[in-house]
This record gives sequence, C-alpha cells and structure tokens, in this order.
Amino acid sequence: MVNAPVLEAKQVTMAFNAGTPREVVAFRDISFTLRQGEILAIVGPSGCGKSTLFNVIAGLLRPTSGSVSVDGTLVDGARGHIGYMLQKDLLLPWRSVLDNVTLGLEVMGTPSAEARDRAMALIRRYGLAGFESARPRALSGGMRQRVAFMRTLALDPKAILLDEPFSALDFQTRLILQGDVKRIIREQRKAAILVTHDIGEGIAMSDRVLVLSQRPGTVKAIHDIDLGDATDPGALRRSSAFNEYFDTIWRQLDGHAQAAA
Repeated sequence: MVNAPVLEAKQVTMAFNAGTPREVVAFRDISFTLRQGEILAIVGPSGCGKSTLFNVIAGLLRPTSGSVSVDGTLVDGARGHIGYMLQKDLLLPWRSVLDNVTLGLEVMGTPSAEARDRAMALIRRYGLAGFESARPRALSGGMRQRVAFMRTLALDPKAILLDEPFSALDFQTRLILQGDVKRIIREQRKAAILVTHDIGEGIAMSDRVLVLSQRPGTVKAIHDIDLGDATDPGALRRSSAFNEYFDTIWRQLDGHAQAAA
C-alpha cells in the first residue's frame, strides 16, 4: 500500500492587505508533503514568515492562495486532526498531571473513564508514572513539557505542530527531550512539523529540513537528513554528517542575512 501523505501543502501563499498598496507578502508558493512517522523541520532567517506559516498549517489563518490539507481535508475543516506543542506548556496549576493530560479530551467530550484510561496509558509509557497526582509546580521544566506533549498525544491527532517547544529549557534537558519526542512521534506514527530557530535542533530531530528564504519566504532548499542509527543526543551532534548538514544550512541562512544587511 502506498504511504499517502498525511499532510500536504500546495503552493501556499500568504499576503496581508492583499491587493492594496499596503500589501505585505509573508511567504510565497510553499509546497511540501508529510507522511506517517516523519518529522519536517522548518528553519529560516528572522522575519521569513515561519510563525505565519505555522498558523496557516494549523488552520488559524486562511492562506491567500494555495491549500493545506490533512488526509485530503482542508485544515480549516479538519478539526481535531492537528495537535500543537507550544513554547509554553500552558498547564493549569490547579490540576494534577493526569487532569492536565485529559483536559483536551474533556473539551472534546470524551467520556471521563475513557479519557483517564487513555491518559494513564501515555503517562505510564512515557516516563511520568508516579506523578499522576502531582501539580505542575512540583515538576521540572522538562517534565512540564512532557505533560504538555502527553496532552497533545491524548487527542490522537493525525499531525503535530511543534513551535519551538524546547526553547525555554536548559541545554541538557532540551537535548534529552528532543530525543524523547522524536522517538515518541516515530512510535506513535504521527506526522510532525517542527518550527525552530535552532539549526542543530532541526537536524537532530527531523527527517527533512526545509530552509526558507528572506521575506517573502520561499523554499530555498529541502535537505533529506540521514544521521545513521545514532540516538544519543551528544553522539548525533559530534558526527561528521551532522556537521556537514549544519554547515550547509548555516551557509544558506548566512547568505540571506548578508544579502539583507
């Protein structure tokens, strides 16, 4: 059976105040596909439209032209098929770990017993067993982001959008959580998009890195990432292949920065 795309962007363009003298084109003609178990990282210079593209993919903004679809359904009609992991965990401080993980399911109207069973299965499988009753204030930053990720997974979305979810963490915790999230996405067979300013993070976590140009953002390059079988975060970053990818992408971004200077 052909592994059909889970998420597909076709010639997506976003312009604000389109057709007026004040028109600003954030990005133009963005196309890519994403399949089960794949992670696509999007990097680009400041102001290239990454955040706007994230909002279009999420269905929060309607593009000026082109389309984004999940399983063939346009994202603005695919409610529940896309999950989010944001920079801030946004945990409710008065709720326990378990009750934070079940929050989205409650909003969706999932029966309480089913919601708790689904949440507990994720908590036990992915390193939060024993903390079910803990409040967010008792958790480290990494554990709080792990809870936020479990809350996203509990909804069983087709695709997950990761908006720099590790940027507030210390370096060691960030590397560990990057590896964990990558592994979980593969195990759960989700499609994921990581929007990041960190080239190394994009390389270490993804199957492909999409490089955007200066605004209006266009696809400068898409790099297929192959780092072999290494899983240790430190080993990945010491590999010659990692450094080659980093240098190539850095030159592409640095070239944009120099052109804009």
